Amino acid sequence: MNVPRLEKQLGIEVYASPSLGTGGKIRQFSEDFVVEEALLDGSKAEISPVETQQLVGKGLYLICVLVKRDWDTFLAVRKVAKRLGISPKRIQIAGIKDAHALTAQHISIRRITPEQVSRVKIKDITLRPLRFSEEMVFSQLLLGNQFRVLIRAISHTSSVTERRVKKVQSELASLGGVPNFFGHQRFGTVRPITHLVGRSITKGDWKNAALIFLAQPSLHEHPAAREARQQLRDTRNFREALRLFPRYLRYEQMMLTHLNKQPKDFVGAFRKLPLKLRRIFVQAYQSFLFNRFLSQRIRLGIPLNETQVGDYVVNLDNQGIPTDEFTLVTAQSLSHVKKALNEGKIRVAIPLLGFKQNPSEGVQGEIEQKIIETENVVSRNFYVPLMPEISAPGRLRAILAPMIDLSIEGPTKDSTNPPKQEIELNFTLHRGSYATVLLREFMKPRDLIKAGF
Repeated sequence: MNVPRLEKQLGIEVYASPSLGTGGKIRQFSEDFVVEEALLDGSKAEISPVETQQLVGKGLYLICVLVKRDWDTFLAVRKVAKRLGISPKRIQIAGIKDAHALTAQHISIRRITPEQVSRVKIKDITLRPLRFSEEMVFSQLLLGNQFRVLIRAISHTSSVTERRVKKVQSELASLGGVPNFFGHQRFGTVRPITHLVGRSITKGDWKNAALIFLAQPSLHEHPAAREARQQLRDTRNFREALRLFPRYLRYEQMMLTHLNKQPKDFVGAFRKLPLKLRRIFVQAYQSFLFNRFLSQRIRLGIPLNETQVGDYVVNLDNQGIPTDEFTLVTAQSLSHVKKALNEGKIRVAIPLLGFKQNPSEGVQGEIEQKIIETENVVSRNFYVPLMPEISAPGRLRAILAPMIDLSIEGPTKDSTNPPKQEIELNFTLHRGSYATVLLREFMKPRDLIKAGF
């Protein structure tokens, strides 16, 4: 089955389920894509809480729920910080949420009062104080995210849609989940360039990294942005670009302001961006390589829910989340590892290449080495001497993401797009896994942009 060219550019080259998809469209409205964050302690960030909680606890940090509609997570945090009159560094998040969606997540704000928070008024952002804590919010506190996604504008009949959905669901259940690809938003769908920026950074080519980020246009972005990027690509005139770039391209504006004053200081220009965003560039390149490693394993028919000599496997904690404990499977340990895998204690993993993380061995290792050679990259490239804080040591990532509490409602008539059908998917994914990766298996979209990805 053909995969869209845009996905192949992200390293996502195959489907795990062979059956036909429903087609359709997600995110026709923000409320069609709802994300609610869940923490390991059982806390859930709800869009609309049933009742107001009384503030409890003590500590330096005020834990709040941030509800946003159609906001980039980093820009939302910066806006909240600006309204509070504090540095964005005082606000911490557990995870990045989809921009074109209705999302709820936990944030912690250091040394702030509930009264100050309650005075924050921002369009399409709600901030709700929950409790005080001695501990700030960070990624390891995150269990996962609960999703409610409406797929609209399905052209097939109700019976065909139902049959296709059930077949894909059965195939994925037999597999034990979905391939744990890094999803489209990791790279950008409208303008998928974050991994390309990261590739140039790992090779020490900061000028090219900056020009990709600033001046590589996309057919799918707003014409004003596309024209401004093309102009900069042709002229390399940062002063003129600062005037032409739309104001909503805030990160580009930050870099251009610096380059207008110091046109050769590309490292300094990147330093104007938030640290979390700078880290994403190198991490996106790791993600691209991971996606290619996993795609090739699937293409060669090597099982995702079985292990072989040379594979890495990672231990799971009591909530089923992969830990940092791992084993490299040998001929001697193979039978023992297979038993643990069947008992659900471990999961097969492949590397996120980094300066401390080596490739797999065996057949999987051969897959990775061929791709690494094609990319002309080595592990030590992920240490960035001019910006050590964005260096990536690497780690292991499980190759299957379990579908937790997946339920499907419909198909029913889509009143917004008559006479078409719609279905609703409700599911939970552990932290680090992407809803769009699950949705692509059910939809098999031909055009990612039109499909809302």
